[in-house]
Amino acid sequence: MQRKFLTNLALLLSLNLLIKPFWILGIDRSVQNIVGVEDYGFYFALFNFSFLFNILLDFGITNFNNKNIAQHNHLLNKYFSSIVIMKLILAVVYFIVTFSFGLIIGYNPEQLKLLALVGFNQFLLSFILYLRSNISGLLLFKTDSFLSVLDRVLMIIICSVLLWGNVTKTTFRIEWFVYAQTAAYVLTALIALSIVIKKAAFKKLKWNYPFFIMIIKQSFPFAVLVLLMTFYNRVDTVLIERILPGSLGDQQSGVYAQAYRLLDASNMIAFLFAILLLPIFSRMIKMKESVEQIVKLSFTLLITISVIVGIGSCFCNFELMELLYPAHADETIIIYLERIHQSGSVFILIILGFIPISTTYVFGTLLTANGSLKALNFITASGMLVSLCLNFILIPKLLALGSAYASVSSQYITAIVQVIVVQYIFKFRINYRYLLVLLVFVIGVILINIFSKQLHFNWMTNFILMVATSFILAFSLKLLNIKAIIGIIKKS
Repeated sequence: MQRKFLTNLALLLSLNLLIKPFWILGIDRSVQNIVGVEDYGFYFALFNFSFLFNILLDFGITNFNNKNIAQHNHLLNKYFSSIVIMKLILAVVYFIVTFSFGLIIGYNPEQLKLLALVGFNQFLLSFILYLRSNISGLLLFKTDSFLSVLDRVLMIIICSVLLWGNVTKTTFRIEWFVYAQTAAYVLTALIALSIVIKKAAFKKLKWNYPFFIMIIKQSFPFAVLVLLMTFYNRVDTVLIERILPGSLGDQQSGVYAQAYRLLDASNMIAFLFAILLLPIFSRMIKMKESVEQIVKLSFTLLITISVIVGIGSCFCNFELMELLYPAHADETIIIYLERIHQSGSVFILIILGFIPISTTYVFGTLLTANGSLKALNFITASGMLVSLCLNFILIPKLLALGSAYASVSSQYITAIVQVIVVQYIFKFRINYRYLLVLLVFVIGVILINIFSKQLHFNWMTNFILMVATSFILAFSLKLLNIKAIIGIIKKS
């Protein structure tokens, strides 16, 4: 399983590192720079609001399906024919609830119109993820890897034409960005659907009420987990936009979105680990195989990357923000520098959250695969409550920076508790030498960054030297072992 994990991780990372950084840093960033901070903040808050009720589109079915198909491949045809109908019914419920709450919190007609478009995209994305859960559950990781980037490739093509193709006479509008996502999701869903239909030997949809009730009951713990994690990860900008008065809410949501973009790009790496680990953990646990080595392997790879990225980005926070976000045409230099200062300050806290997020993607995924959802839901609910309380206290005082404090605090708390719970359940041998090496590595990366800031080169050159030196340190401490990794891949 370690060989399967490493070879497919290499493919998945290669494809995603080729495509998604350009989407996030090229297309998405360009859209924000063209439409402006307030308009993008307006969209970003609505986008995250639509995520809050995403559970109603899925009800935990995707995680439940991934785990069960990985353990029982023969159930694909039985599950697929009924779950598709369930997804359509849940979509209707999602739209009713989302619009109801949108009206309750006071969204105006313009906001509701955009919410309808964003909500439809959420349905398409949820359906794609469900289809991919069947493919990854069959351990067809290569096919899933290509599907994981297909929507972004299509969006890049469409948005590139709209942004730089001179095919329109008016300035790019945020609605066009949403339309491009819709077109890309529709095409990706159709391709994924055709693959699953072939693998499932599907003939026709079957409505089975007892099966519907059974799936809802079994997936309910997954649904609660997804709901809690969604609120936990997406509520920040919604609270910023709603708590702060007038245009200040949109402006600060835009500042938060600027700082969040690089975390979003980094988070892509950790999420790919989780996609591979859930079916692998599930299969190994069912076969009563030890997961200790693959947990250590995946965590070591991910924590090495997250520490280098997280700490290194902190030391270049303002430089990165200036690189990504030039001044707008109607912005004075004072207003621009204030915006960069705000987003840079928020970014320091947000990017440090990449370390606990990476930890959660390994240990939280293991708890999910083990069926320890009661414990995981309690941990996530506690983290969400901590985040909500801190947001309500800090946003009025510190604006977007207050939300960043709330986010990073809750992330570290939940990550630490998850590690403790995994140790309690699986009784892994506590490797004190390994923990000491991790501590030395973190301190070493901090010192390397301090030293690199003193070099009289361009900051980009200093950053590249810092990354290279940090990886050399990781190899020196044997956190990363090329021979061991090659040996695992060569094993048949």
